[in-house]
Amino acid sequence: MERPVQELPVAWARLRVDVNCGLRRGGWYRVVQVTGAEAILEVTPEPVPVPRRLLETVFRRPLRWSIVPRPRDARNVPSGWGDRYVVCPVCSTRAPIKGHPADLGCPRCHGVFGVAWDERYLAPGANP
Repeated sequence: MERPVQELPVAWARLRVDVNCGLRRGGWYRVVQVTGAEAILEVTPEPVPVPRRLLETVFRRPLRWSIVPRPRDARNVPSGWGDRYVVCPVCSTRAPIKGHPADLGCPRCHGVFGVAWDERYLAPGANP
């Protein structure tokens, strides 16, 4: 028997591998449906199906900036940002990072969040 949607746990997912598939690396997206080997993620303007094997999934919304090593095929990332940037946990906006701040404010959603310095997101040899 299927459970009503409101009873399903809320899940969040982000890429756990460095691939282009319609998601911003480091961004967390709400999982709206799981169908076998795929998860459908809430991405504006259209939901995006992504193979589950490419995703890290959690059941509590992360509220820390993801530190993303600059992808070799990065699009629309200014070269002046260097070899890494951060991604807002709420709106997925990318931003440059300098130094080692404990917290950062988002220029888009204006939230202030900690920085996930203890993660090794997409680092060689890392596998969340």
